[in-house]
Amino acid sequence: MNVRRSLAVLLAAGLLATSGCGAPAASQEVAAPGVVDACLPAVKGFAISTDADGKPLPKATPSTGGSDPHTLSGPSTATLADHSIHPVQGDQPRLPVAVKSCDGRQVQVKDTSRIIPVDLYGTLAEIVFSLGLGDQVVGRDTSTGLPEAAALPKVTPSAHDLNAEAILALDPTVVLTDKSIGPPEVLAQLRASGVPVIFFDDARTMDNIPSQIRAVAGALGVPERGEQLVRRTQDEIVKSLGLAPATGKPLRMTFLYVRGSAGVYLMSGPGSGADAMIKSIGGVDTGTDIGLTKPFVPLTSEALIRSQPDLIIVMTEGLKSLKGVDGLLELPGIAQTPAGRHRRIVDMNDTELLSFGPRTGRTVEALAKAVYAP
Repeated sequence: MNVRRSLAVLLAAGLLATSGCGAPAASQEVAAPGVVDACLPAVKGFAISTDADGKPLPKATPSTGGSDPHTLSGPSTATLADHSIHPVQGDQPRLPVAVKSCDGRQVQVKDTSRIIPVDLYGTLAEIVFSLGLGDQVVGRDTSTGLPEAAALPKVTPSAHDLNAEAILALDPTVVLTDKSIGPPEVLAQLRASGVPVIFFDDARTMDNIPSQIRAVAGALGVPERGEQLVRRTQDEIVKSLGLAPATGKPLRMTFLYVRGSAGVYLMSGPGSGADAMIKSIGGVDTGTDIGLTKPFVPLTSEALIRSQPDLIIVMTEGLKSLKGVDGLLELPGIAQTPAGRHRRIVDMNDTELLSFGPRTGRTVEALAKAVYAP
């Protein structure tokens, strides 16, 4: 992937600028009664300070004991203990459903027997499978790394670009997507051919998890399953939050988005999604702490040295693109940080770290263990 393509993908995914729903102004209007809104508002503080309905949660009890995380050294990999999908059970879909897509269009869903969910993180597919509709998914994108979806044909034969012919060959009855993936001309072509295409919110944050699950469940005619999944996801996240240490100075953590082959080196800040993950495991997001105002900014040695992270988090494929930890430590500024001096680098699967879907509780748990008990 070249630099321009990498940056285009990041912009589309909301990594370089906050995008909210990323849809025209019409999508900000309230959906008519009886119409499912695919662009529901986020639930601020979800699973950290509030429940899925915005009501305060009791504070999680942090863990006690263990080694001082500041004394740890060496890299580690965060790995989910359970990668499988555990679908909720419920009634059959109630159709048809009128849906107000995030791009302002109203879409009629009459048939969910052949679903294709596509986005940059695989989140929509994870939600569909978790809703118990995985046997109705007929195609997948590159980012859908679920074991249950491994045998499905890809509709993104070239990196993350959708292919209209590949999608139409699968005769989908509905396509679920967002603005993180494209090109837009392909999605327009699908609509022109008569395929219902629904755009959902492209933001990937903790606060958007319940809204995203509810929107997808409503669009597919299974709102009750959606509520089950929201509650289960909330419970798993709340439980995993307790893994953060109860005492001691919190670790300063920096998330870097790196693609060595493309020459893309970015540092995260507020709204990146990484800040929410860092907060969930009791850390201080250095990008926010030093005053960054964008989700991602070009990495500089000055910013790294000013941040002084105790630990750096990266995506696994990004680390591989730099030939591992040694390659990462060669980036300007990293060697001048506590993380660099102690080789405290934590990597995690690209399709899991920032997906913010039904398995987020397991993601938080895996990340906390890699940070505090490698």
